[in-house]
Amino acid sequence: MPVTVQANKSREHFVFREDTTKVLEACPDAEWRLIVSLCRFGGLRCPSEILELRREDIVWDQNRILVTSRKTEHHAGHETRVIPLFPELVEPLRDVFEQAAEGAVYLITRYRSQNSNLRTQFNRIVRRAGLKPWPKPFQNCRSTRETELMESYPAHVVCAWIGNSEAVARKHYLQVTDEHFQRAADEKVAHQVAQKASETERTVKRANEKTRDKHNVFRGSGD
Repeated sequence: MPVTVQANKSREHFVFREDTTKVLEACPDAEWRLIVSLCRFGGLRCPSEILELRREDIVWDQNRILVTSRKTEHHAGHETRVIPLFPELVEPLRDVFEQAAEGAVYLITRYRSQNSNLRTQFNRIVRRAGLKPWPKPFQNCRSTRETELMESYPAHVVCAWIGNSEAVARKHYLQVTDEHFQRAADEKVAHQVAQKASETERTVKRANEKTRDKHNVFRGSGD
């Protein structure tokens, strides 16, 4: 019998950009800045997907990154996925490329040892930044990024980038933030939402009317 993993909303934490900036400034080196950026702005799983990332996976001329995923590789066609080279990743990636040793294959080289407890080190960096470590530090970075992206892109696109299904995203990743409440209570925003909904309804109504007209023509032609 399959085990169902229940979502624990009490362990959700939205990692604000202001806090992310503080964490990045507290990082000890370029590789750690890249790890944080890939989690928070690339939505990569840590450590598995980040440690698998090779220099050749960064396709600069196409602004894309090839991500290898051990977690989903047993599903046909999900061994890898391609994500955009988000603007927030450009500088951290360039810094690591510039500092890499000759012949380096992987982007992250200093923290590949099994003794490197990235979660413990990450929490230490968060405290150094003057913040309190949050639950599920890496997953909440991914969760935050997916929530952000859903505001601007279709769900199927975002899920393809993050590497999960829409069902998993809704249950375990997407968060309701204070900003959502503030926007909903804002009269201007509410008016814009209502106006957009009305425009959508008019578009659907016109499409339905055209469809009915075509059906009427077809029925009339058979008399």
